Amino acid sequence: MAALILVHFLLAACAGPLVRRLGTRAFVVLAVPPAATLGWAVAQWGTAAAGGAVSWSLAWLPVYDVWIALRLDALALLMVVLAAGVGALVLLYCVRYFADGAPRLGGFAGNLLAFTGAMLGLVLADDLVVLYVFWELTTVFSYLLIGYDSERKQNRRAALQALTVTTLGGLAMLVGFLMLGQEAGTYRVSELIADPPAPSATVSTAIGLVLLGALSKSAIWPFSVWLPNAMAAPTPVSAYLHAAAMVKAGVYLVARLAPAFADVPLWRPVLLVLGSATMLLGGWRALRLGDLKLVLAYGTVSQLGFLIALAGVGNRNAALAAAVLILAHALFKAPLFLVTGIVDHATGTRNLRLLSGVGRALPWVAGTAVVAGASMAALPPLLGFAAKEAAFEALLHGDTADRWLLAVVTVGSALTCAYTLRFLWGAFARKPGLDDTPVHRVGPAFLAPSALLAVACVVFGPGVSWWNGLLGAYASAFPAPAYPYALSLWHGLGTALLLSAAAWGGGIVLFLLRDPVVRLSRRVAWPTADRVFGLGLLGLERVALQVTGFFQRGSVSVYLATVLSVLLAGQLTVLLVDGPWAAAAAPRLWDSAAQGALALLTCAAAVLCLPVQRRMKVVVLAGLTGYGTALLFVVHGAPDLALTQFCVETVALLVFVLVLRRMPVYFHETISRRRLLLRVPLALVASAVVATALWVVAAARIAEPAGGALVEATAHVGVKEVVATTLVEFRAWDTLGESAVLAVAAVGVTSLIYVHRRTGVSERGGTEPASGAQPVPPSGGPTAWSYGSHFAVRETVAEDTAPERTWLAAGPTLAPEYRSVVFEVVARLVFHPVLVLSVYLLLCAENLPGGGFVAGLVAGVAMMARYLAGGRHELADAAPGHPGLLTGLGLFLSASVAALGVVKGAVLHPLTYETRLPVFGHVHLGTPVLFDTGVYLLVLGVVLDIVRALGARIDRQIEREARGMSKEARR
Repeated sequence: MAALILVHFLLAACAGPLVRRLGTRAFVVLAVPPAATLGWAVAQWGTAAAGGAVSWSLAWLPVYDVWIALRLDALALLMVVLAAGVGALVLLYCVRYFADGAPRLGGFAGNLLAFTGAMLGLVLADDLVVLYVFWELTTVFSYLLIGYDSERKQNRRAALQALTVTTLGGLAMLVGFLMLGQEAGTYRVSELIADPPAPSATVSTAIGLVLLGALSKSAIWPFSVWLPNAMAAPTPVSAYLHAAAMVKAGVYLVARLAPAFADVPLWRPVLLVLGSATMLLGGWRALRLGDLKLVLAYGTVSQLGFLIALAGVGNRNAALAAAVLILAHALFKAPLFLVTGIVDHATGTRNLRLLSGVGRALPWVAGTAVVAGASMAALPPLLGFAAKEAAFEALLHGDTADRWLLAVVTVGSALTCAYTLRFLWGAFARKPGLDDTPVHRVGPAFLAPSALLAVACVVFGPGVSWWNGLLGAYASAFPAPAYPYALSLWHGLGTALLLSAAAWGGGIVLFLLRDPVVRLSRRVAWPTADRVFGLGLLGLERVALQVTGFFQRGSVSVYLATVLSVLLAGQLTVLLVDGPWAAAAAPRLWDSAAQGALALLTCAAAVLCLPVQRRMKVVVLAGLTGYGTALLFVVHGAPDLALTQFCVETVALLVFVLVLRRMPVYFHETISRRRLLLRVPLALVASAVVATALWVVAAARIAEPAGGALVEATAHVGVKEVVATTLVEFRAWDTLGESAVLAVAAVGVTSLIYVHRRTGVSERGGTEPASGAQPVPPSGGPTAWSYGSHFAVRETVAEDTAPERTWLAAGPTLAPEYRSVVFEVVARLVFHPVLVLSVYLLLCAENLPGGGFVAGLVAGVAMMARYLAGGRHELADAAPGHPGLLTGLGLFLSASVAALGVVKGAVLHPLTYETRLPVFGHVHLGTPVLFDTGVYLLVLGVVLDIVRALGARIDRQIEREARGMSKEARR
């Protein structure tokens, strides 16, 4: 199962090259995975029909009972047959629907096949979290498919609308899934159905949220707005996503959960009422539209309402009827959409008011549409008739709510018959006063997919009893009624047949009175849901602008005050309501006098920041608070934390120095007395609340500290350092994720600092020499620090003068007043020892304080020292490569080591090797060191990228300004 799903995504990734090479014939290749999946599903028919299931699982997050679990039972097999079978035929249909030179066709083909894989994963998922992942994948791919023709505003708007509605429902559904999983103690769908949690307010709330997701996905009122607008997508998308696949996801979810949760008080009222309203509103709207696809779209909305209500009834016969109706709907609605695409291709229009005589010109196309339409109108002996009879029989023998639903279904069936006749008449009939529409010839390959689906409606009508075993296996999950219904084409004369006849008669009358019906429908029409959605979205945008304008005023202090206010409101509410300090142990001020002294000095440094007006003094004092915190870690016996804090503060201080070069020396903001009276209490209260919260959290621990277990686990691995081992082994997932976030954030921030064009600027000089010119040596051009305070040009040194000894390669590029020989000597002498120290900190991390993060920061400080001593040319000599290479290499190395753990059965599983060497003695080698090396390279690359962005690029700005001012001074 997993392999079949994976093949869909792998081949979808290759769709672009396939389309470029084969043209539209590539769709034939892309149809192979769904066709193979269909064959595999048919091979499992006997197992599923006997009540069995085929399962597969792989541990994903076993600690949280989350597994990549797949399961094929009767209901899943039905959905797989539809998703794979209809998907393969739609892909074959695309061969003739699109032209070879169609733009972005490769992306469309890949998205369509990937959607098929996501839909298969959705119906096979046996874990709530996995189901949600595939659920959202179908949402994403449907967004891409609907917005295929992104140059048209209608497509962009429809895609965004579908994404907005279904994603909001999906997020609500995720919360419901999490609540259900917690209440049931498992996230396995099969276990949840077999042993549902006891009824409670939590379960009812969870079911309400899950139904919200299902209703939005299946376009049930009031969420039906997105489906008609999605008809802007190409016809293959409408035939597959909006007839046989995506919109069935919500119905499938309701059918899947109904055996366990149909008795929840919220279940039946929501599904029966909203399903009935959707069936009537969608059918009524379809009677007055002129676009063939919109007629089918609102007809689909109507049928989805019928399906969702029938699946929500919650008894065995209704479940059997819902299952066969899911099958029938896919088999008659998909060919009707495909035929609409053929008509559009052949005539150039879908407007039924402009079409005339198409049936005579395209008799086989018309015949296919008539068969599929007859099944939709539930005419015998087609599958739609057998499904509708099963629904009528199930509702006839139900309770009062079921009989009310039966009345609605009868009226809705009359509307279905009426808009079916309207569709067939509008698409193929010859209309008085209209000339026959010019038609292009349609080849048999273009018609074959829709014809096969129509033939299935004919075959499975008399052969509907073949489905009793499979669909009955799903229905058997419900309590057995006194008279279980069996699928059959003919059950004799009875009430159900009379209701069908009444629906046919009502539909014919509505069709014959189509002009008065259209006028009445337009007269009593409510504001369209699309207009309501647009007004709601516009109102939301206006509110967002008002809120944004109120809070985002360009003042950092306002932002900080807003964040602190929200934090205080939340924390104070919890503290005042719960009173968690009552049982908390009293805090100790300090463990030793040294801690108290360091704390007082740190606080004094923070207080001294307040009256200072010079920016650099504030930076230094703020850095002292960080160094004070690091000393507290030392006194408290946490050398790893202290080392990390020292390195972070040092790098931060140097970065501030680089930034402050381009900022005024003094603060120019004047703070009024009123603002000061607001800021000081807010800061004091915030610090007090945070301190209280930390005390309460620390005192509320009821479990044993994890330190002892970590020490034992570390010793078991054969190393001593607990912190570093935890970061690169026990919590390596966190470290890998944080490394990726650090890399992305650093690249993004440094890229946004200066957005510039690639003009051939080199780190080593001002500009790359033109072709054939002599290259300029690194020390030959002026730099930001080459210009003195008066921008004077340095005199040329006589040729007979003895060369001056320089400690740094770029030392001569600096102006005398900016040079420090002592700094140059120190930077040159300590550079290599500091690099060696960084490597030592990296390699000793398993047994001594250190690690890749700290080592990378230490190496970064060495690079910063070279830059501060010699400028950007010196940095280019010290680190000639691009920092992005180090960042990417580090992330790649860490991820590769993580993947290497699969050899032992799990990602990030550490691999170790121990041996004895003649000189070194016992040697312990492990992949965590390689993982930490990746972190080292990544951090070093990030630091270098920051220095380049805030150092070298700012230098170029200073150089340009200095050259301009020097020219002005010479004039």
